[in-house]
Amino acid sequence: MSKMNMSFKKRCFGAVALLLAIILADCGKLVWIQIVKADEYRLSAEGQQLSDTQTPAARGIIYDANMEILAESADAWLVFVNPSKIKDDAMRQKIASGLSKILDDEDLDYDTIYKKIGNKGINYVEIKGELDFETKEKISEFIDGDYAEGKPEFYDIVVINSDTTRYYPYSNFASSVIGAIKSDDTGRSGLELMYDDILTGIPGRTITARDATGNLIKSNYSEEFPGVDGTNLVLTIDKTVQHYLEKGLSEAVTVNKAASAYGIVMDVDTGAVLAMATMPDYDLNNSAVIKDKRTLKELAKIKDPEKYSAAYNTAVYNMWRNKAISDTYEPGSVFKIFVAAAGLEEGVVDANFTNTCTGAIQVADNLVRCHDHAGHGTVDMSRALMKSCNPYFITVGQRLGVDKFLKYFEAFGFADATGVDLPGEAKPVEGVTYHSYETMGLPQLSSESFGQSFQISAMQMITAVSAIANGGKLMEPYVVSKQMDANGNTVFEKEVKVKRQVISETTAEQVLSMMEQVVGSDEGTGRNARVDGYRVAGKTGTSEKLTKDGEYIASFVGCAPANDPEIAVLIVIDEPQVANHGGGAIAAPVAGAVIEQTLRYMNVEPIYTAEQLQKLDQTTPEVKNLSVSAAIDALESKDFTARVVGNGDTVVAQFPAQGQSIPAEGVVILYTDTNGKNTTAAVPKLTGMSVSEANKLAINSGFNIRVTGPSEYEGVISYSQSITEGTKAELGTTITVNFKTNTGVQDD
Repeated sequence: MSKMNMSFKKRCFGAVALLLAIILADCGKLVWIQIVKADEYRLSAEGQQLSDTQTPAARGIIYDANMEILAESADAWLVFVNPSKIKDDAMRQKIASGLSKILDDEDLDYDTIYKKIGNKGINYVEIKGELDFETKEKISEFIDGDYAEGKPEFYDIVVINSDTTRYYPYSNFASSVIGAIKSDDTGRSGLELMYDDILTGIPGRTITARDATGNLIKSNYSEEFPGVDGTNLVLTIDKTVQHYLEKGLSEAVTVNKAASAYGIVMDVDTGAVLAMATMPDYDLNNSAVIKDKRTLKELAKIKDPEKYSAAYNTAVYNMWRNKAISDTYEPGSVFKIFVAAAGLEEGVVDANFTNTCTGAIQVADNLVRCHDHAGHGTVDMSRALMKSCNPYFITVGQRLGVDKFLKYFEAFGFADATGVDLPGEAKPVEGVTYHSYETMGLPQLSSESFGQSFQISAMQMITAVSAIANGGKLMEPYVVSKQMDANGNTVFEKEVKVKRQVISETTAEQVLSMMEQVVGSDEGTGRNARVDGYRVAGKTGTSEKLTKDGEYIASFVGCAPANDPEIAVLIVIDEPQVANHGGGAIAAPVAGAVIEQTLRYMNVEPIYTAEQLQKLDQTTPEVKNLSVSAAIDALESKDFTARVVGNGDTVVAQFPAQGQSIPAEGVVILYTDTNGKNTTAAVPKLTGMSVSEANKLAINSGFNIRVTGPSEYEGVISYSQSITEGTKAELGTTITVNFKTNTGVQDD
């Protein structure tokens, strides 16, 4: 074979080999593209050909116990910009200018928006969400602008999407329980945070085709995949009971010039929280705005902008704080009921055990004084609770000893978090919030026996008191009773949980009976919580704050009706700035009012004494169309006072009308001409007075007065009224005036 043929064959072989190599490479690439990387390239192609937009799901509704809506999501809109579609700087300027004017938000001025939409390498920049309909319509008009090539000026550049906004119909109502949300619609505090995972729904999707240049094709292909709305919560919180508690706490802060006040109302048999509040509160619809005047006054003293900003943020976080579960405090004398229960249960004392109080007791090297330095004399357990005698309960604590004392401290739940379904619950720490076995000597045991030198939360306190009220069972507290899907189907229902039997029913009944004497006896420190028609059991407490010298915490805890308890109420007032700052003087009256209103709302039938019956409201008779003299006679025969308005001889109208209830010996306004009807007058100041003084002033001013509180005691004084002084009100209107005594109710 010639050299030429050999060379030709080699060239042919090489060409074939090269061709085969190219074919194999192409096949390999096809395998790589179509098999190995198929999913990746398919998704990439779809991403270029399809627009995949997420549509928000509605956040779950929060209901109260009676299915009243407390929080819900409403339709809203979100505006975003696609910087990659912005043609030039002139368009960028026009978009920034137009949106900043429409949104009118100091955080979204022209410069801010101009900067946000400057990166042409991205196709999505959210400008603002939760837009209302009016704002959305203005942006739609802006997008239309000057039509170019048959389409809106900013089509596919400035885009509006569906969004949702969280709405709280009652603004401040139960704010520390419900909690705030963040700008991204996720929970920040309270139930909104605790149940964020289930309140948040599953977003939907809208998929729309794009053309070769990446623009949306309006009428070609579009498919929607609906989202799933979040789970709804039904609370144990009762809107009416919550209102009573919030009103009482708000008034307590104002009257006592306190830093704050917080409280809980609980169903003693189940652990269900019927109401929980912290005052001052905040508007859930504007959760970053501070309205408390005391806080704003302190912030105004800070002149440095950076320090002011930091202090403001700290104040906002404190405002969100649910003090009823997150804060701890020294309970003071309230704790004596648990020492009594432990002593009785262990048999180291009985109810007849007596001790002589001389005003102080020697504990190791320290002389521990009773709040009554003169001493209470010889007292049994019931009188020791009524008088809140420190030496008596120090003696009981010492008889228990460290082991048994700590046994019941733990059994009543003071060494553990309660497990309530709210975030931020304070967790007890052995050796920090309370003394451990190793660090508890005689001085520590003695001080803890009358409620000092350790800290607990309000939630721990009310669950422990409920255990005494319900026959000795420690319940697990809860706020959410059930969860429902968007169709109203129940997907979860809370089961009542008994943690343990702490004390026997017999012991519980004994302590409860003694607590009733604290309120019902003329010598009890809790008599400001007395309620006509209902038997109330309770205990007062006052403690000096460990963190602030000279500042106090006043508290009262009680349950009712004492013969068959249904509810427990705890009131805590933090840093009151009044002379009489004890729990018996300022917390007990609030608790009494909440108990009375709640029991009436729950249709618990009151049982009155003969004396109380005489003070009940009376029904006004019909005196319209009678002569003035006959009308006066008819009213006076029923012990009412008449006040005539006008110069006529015949009564043409009366207020209150026939059949209305007004306080006994109240005033009825008689109008003798139509011109005088609905005459109003300024409500007088009715505080700082005795019952007789307030009643006389009210009647002389043409108003009725309803007295609440222990009005039968000498030295009682009015401290608040239901209608503010100076308010114009119709003559004959009934004003509720609250009274209390400051005598013999000290326990600090």
